[in-house]
Amino acid sequence: MDPITATGEAGDLVAVSAEPIDPSALVAAVARGDAGAVVLFLGTVRDHSEGHEGVTHLEYEAYREVVEDKIRQIVAEVRDQWGVGTIAAVHRVGTLAVGEVAVGVAVSSPHRPEAFAAARALIDELKRRAPIWKKEHWPGGAGWMAGGG
Repeated sequence: MDPITATGEAGDLVAVSAEPIDPSALVAAVARGDAGAVVLFLGTVRDHSEGHEGVTHLEYEAYREVVEDKIRQIVAEVRDQWGVGTIAAVHRVGTLAVGEVAVGVAVSSPHRPEAFAAARALIDELKRRAPIWKKEHWPGGAGWMAGGG
């Protein structure tokens, strides 16, 4: 990935990047000796959406610094709520083909219930609050969609 560095109190990884997301890098970023659980979620580009079959690809756009700051805020909230260990949250920008990973989150925690809950809250809030724009392309058309995350 292009210059991605761990940020935050717990060594969290937060990034917006044009480079492909490596799931093993996300897992490695949250690995800790006290972690009895690591939860990884990958959001991938699918070939359909509401009202459109045959989606061929997506375009994501974002102001990197703004989105990374928003994701850091969400990460801090998730940590406060669930008391988990290290968190990784990475979102792609640029043109992505069907099947490519658009967003990845990983959470480590001593116990699995907190890891699952935190990962779910993280992806849900990222999708809801991060200002990322998504344009879907399908045969004969294209359109910007709300909630790019």
